[in-house]
Amino acid sequence: MPEKTGSSSFKFRVKIGEYEVELQGKREEVLKAVADLPGLLAEVSKAFESVKPKTVATLTVKSEGVKRGSEGEKYPKIEHAAGGEEAVLGLLETEWGKWRPRTVSELKEALDANGLEFSGRVLAGLLNGLVRKGKVRRWNTDAGYVYILVEKEALA
Repeated sequence: MPEKTGSSSFKFRVKIGEYEVELQGKREEVLKAVADLPGLLAEVSKAFESVKPKTVATLTVKSEGVKRGSEGEKYPKIEHAAGGEEAVLGLLETEWGKWRPRTVSELKEALDANGLEFSGRVLAGLLNGLVRKGKVRRWNTDAGYVYILVEKEALA
């Protein structure tokens, strides 16, 4: 918004996103610059492009073999495991478990589909143990914590 800073000095400040530009000078000169504002802002935006961070995260999701239909998502069949940790590792070793990190609820549904019913609390405890042992990686996302098998090269 224009503001006067004395009788012969005039100041105009505009903020676009996280950047701010201020014009100051004689009133007539500042108003002439404001009239040229569309071109001026294009030039300023172009100048700021070089200082914008260029960090971009790309996530590639492989969707081969995943079937969705009226029955819902198909879960992999796992051999009957001796314990909960073996069952979770068995799921994460399948293509279903490898192609993207899985949430606790997805893992619970897959275990249920295999006739292995664990409460969410028990499953979370099993996953915490696997993370502590370095067999599974975990990180927080907008959907909650996700889990994926640690790559074999990382274990060696």
